[in-house]
Amino acid sequence: MIPGPFSYHRPASVADAVKLLSKLGDEARPLAGGHSLVPMMKLRLATPEHLVDLHGIAGLKGIRRDGNKIVIGAMTTQHELLASDVIKTSLPILHETALLIADPQVRYRGTLGGNVANGDPGNDMPALMLVLGAVYRLEGPGGGRDIAASEFYQGAYFTALEPGEILTSISVPAVAAAHGYAYEKLKRKVGDYATAAAAVVLTMAGGKVATCAIGLTNLHETPLLATDAANAVIGTSLDAATLKKAAAAAVAIMSPAADARGPVEYRKHVGGIMVTRALQRAAARAS
Repeated sequence: MIPGPFSYHRPASVADAVKLLSKLGDEARPLAGGHSLVPMMKLRLATPEHLVDLHGIAGLKGIRRDGNKIVIGAMTTQHELLASDVIKTSLPILHETALLIADPQVRYRGTLGGNVANGDPGNDMPALMLVLGAVYRLEGPGGGRDIAASEFYQGAYFTALEPGEILTSISVPAVAAAHGYAYEKLKRKVGDYATAAAAVVLTMAGGKVATCAIGLTNLHETPLLATDAANAVIGTSLDAATLKKAAAAAVAIMSPAADARGPVEYRKHVGGIMVTRALQRAAARAS
């Protein structure tokens, strides 16, 4: 439970961090909250020779409005999301999801950028970013670029980040004022990753679903957008038959690993239940 030796670097700017990561190459890892990286280092599953600590870069923190978008710095912690009036009023599902991550000690240190950037299929925020249509800002040796969250995840712990790049901010489009939302998460105990979880954002018109997006957490090697399930509920009043059809469509794209949280069929079954509950609760809020 003791990490291997490493050199520690604390750059003062994004440019300095990018320069260090580019120069040091594969032997360097950026350090955000550290709740994924440090445990792996203690188990010697990760043995980077260099840690590039991003906490000294003031420009990576903060929450601000930019026209019809909300921009969140990558080093903004889960606790800071929970304390933000902007998040509570404009992106309440982000507030709800942050509250379900681990425990207060972790939320004081864990960052939004770290949660979405490392490609862990068990992290809660990536599926939510898909549902919200988020865009990630990446900075690297070749300059900055924007990439949609839907194009970022390529496999378990594999993302679109190029060598030397870091994620610096997350931009989320404003959602409809009268939207409904829910993040339903089943976990074995406080602080655990989800056995299965589902995020839903929808709008209602005339008692029927007008728009809907559904995201799935820890039910595949990447977060998933359950597009067919969302399409199945549009134009309906979310009756029992529709909910069953939507859950089945979501289950059809699930491919979870069998692990300590349960066998594959169990995790898919409870994944469908999470989708049903999230749809019902989101619709009630929209009404």
